[in-house]
Amino acid sequence: MIGEFGHFALALALALAVAQTVLPLWGAARSDGRMMAAAAPLAVGHMLACAASFGALLYVFAVNDTSVINVVQNSHSAKPMLYKLSGAWGNHEGSMVLWVLILALCGGAVAGFGRELPTALKARVLGVLGLVAVGFLVFIIATSNPFGRVWPPAPDGEGLNPLLQDPGLAFHPPLLYLGYVGFAVTFAFAVAALLEGRVDAAWGRWVRPWALTAWAFLTLGIALGSWWAYYELGWGGYWFWDPVENASLLPWLAGTALLHSAVVVEKREALKVWTVLLALLAFGFSLLGTFLVRSGVLNSVHSFANDPERGVFILGLLAFYIGGAFALFAWRAPSMVPTGVFQPLSREGGLVLNNLLLCSATAVVLTGTLWPMFADLLFGQKISVGPPFFNTAILPLAVPLVLAMAAGPLLPWKRARLFPVLQRLWWAALGAAAALLLCLAFAGWRVGPALGFGAALWLILGAMADILDRIALFRRPAAAWSRMRGLPRAAWGAALAHAGLGVTILGIAGMGLATESLSSVRPGQSVALSGYQWRLDKVEDAIGPNWTARRATVTVTRNGRHVAVLTPERRFFPVGRTTTTEAAIATGLGGDLYAVLGEEQDGAAVLRLHRNVLAPWIWLGAAIMALGGAISLTDRRVRVAAPAAKAASAAVKA
Repeated sequence: MIGEFGHFALALALALAVAQTVLPLWGAARSDGRMMAAAAPLAVGHMLACAASFGALLYVFAVNDTSVINVVQNSHSAKPMLYKLSGAWGNHEGSMVLWVLILALCGGAVAGFGRELPTALKARVLGVLGLVAVGFLVFIIATSNPFGRVWPPAPDGEGLNPLLQDPGLAFHPPLLYLGYVGFAVTFAFAVAALLEGRVDAAWGRWVRPWALTAWAFLTLGIALGSWWAYYELGWGGYWFWDPVENASLLPWLAGTALLHSAVVVEKREALKVWTVLLALLAFGFSLLGTFLVRSGVLNSVHSFANDPERGVFILGLLAFYIGGAFALFAWRAPSMVPTGVFQPLSREGGLVLNNLLLCSATAVVLTGTLWPMFADLLFGQKISVGPPFFNTAILPLAVPLVLAMAAGPLLPWKRARLFPVLQRLWWAALGAAAALLLCLAFAGWRVGPALGFGAALWLILGAMADILDRIALFRRPAAAWSRMRGLPRAAWGAALAHAGLGVTILGIAGMGLATESLSSVRPGQSVALSGYQWRLDKVEDAIGPNWTARRATVTVTRNGRHVAVLTPERRFFPVGRTTTTEAAIATGLGGDLYAVLGEEQDGAAVLRLHRNVLAPWIWLGAAIMALGGAISLTDRRVRVAAPAAKAASAAVKA
């Protein structure tokens, strides 16, 4: 009965989404206030219907209702409750329900928090969000029903992919979808602006908080997925340029460019056409990622629904939404004449350079990801594009981008001079040069990690220089404290985000100094690696809630002093008859001690050992970036397009 209720809620959500599309858009075209006013209630109703459907899906997974085929294929009674619930979105059908739920939540958020939006713009934004929801709800009901029944009910389920039975993967998809689908709001704002034929400073301010929210969640989602791959797959790395990894990177790069260009629209009413285009592209890349995961056109460890028919349907949605938006863009963009004028050397010029480099990197990632598919389709050639291509092509773009990131916030608006900016950054440049030289001297003259350490220090110290310059600490120290307290939270958030990227680069540079060893070891024997002694004490059996394992105990010492005890495992899941590796990691400020247990033969076990220098800093930096975005969102001037209450009151009195 709950399954039928969930399916009915999806059908109701579709009906409400159709109404949410037609009434507001028709009302905005006819300037009908009553029809436009229906947008917000319809969006809330649509949100509640999607929430009811998703709640029903969670329930059938929680009680292990084996009359629902989705539960049979993706759950089992022996699974812990966390993985029963995460199994609801650990499959194609359930993940699409989560997708439409988040899309509906975005519509509800616009309805609830967009009170200060002009009535016509708000109606158009909610109408476009409803139109996007219609396509995906039709897709779910027609091809991906998550509540389909099986009769007679199965004795038990087949279980969830063991690789997905992990806390990191339980929370990775929701965070990633909040980023993916969050860009639907900026897409809707862009389409609404094109329909209205107007983009101004107020539009730039309205778009920024939604772009910032989506970007922060996408940053966390990508970081959590990278962390999961690091400790769960047992490969010892953090990024593999996998096609689906790249698919999540594409909207992140476009969204980062959108964030910066929206600032120029807000401050100078320039880059209007470019910003609208980026808003369309960011969501377009999100849809592309959805297509790549579900179509099976690219080989990836992440793909979980290789269904060509579903892939064609999603490709049709991609063509309809993005193709239609681009057609509207081609019609309306010429009328969006920029009014702001600025010199190339200015804050605006720095943001333009930032956009050019980010979009060039996006083009490189897009080409490298899709080229194997096109080469196979057009020329019948089976090729692979891997890390050597991406690393070689991205590095020339990353270096000037990092250099500009520290200097850009110190440039004045409209026009600037370079020498005063360099004067304020001399100590950041000195710190970066010192880090580079020290790494070359003490790390065996490895150029790549040395450049990484230098770039990281340049960014971190450059962010500090931005804050110190804003409070005029060295020019007028007496009033620095009061200026610091009055500094906008958006300024703190931007500096923190830039510093967070520096911390991530610091971790990536440290991984360039990582060492590893692959050895066959008997209990009692030791392996020397990176100044540590790794002793295999024993290998024994272990039992979990729905798995059995062989577990090794490895004691790590340094100069005779105990450092850590690692217990890597090889787990066997009887349901599905799958074996996985569980890496054991001891994390410290200087990096990770990382051990993976391999096969056993004749009383010896294969151990793969890593000393990963500064590895945790990669994900710490991503968390700092997302925190910077969250702090910026607490600034009222970022969240709304109206002046602060005190300022408005003072203006009225004047």
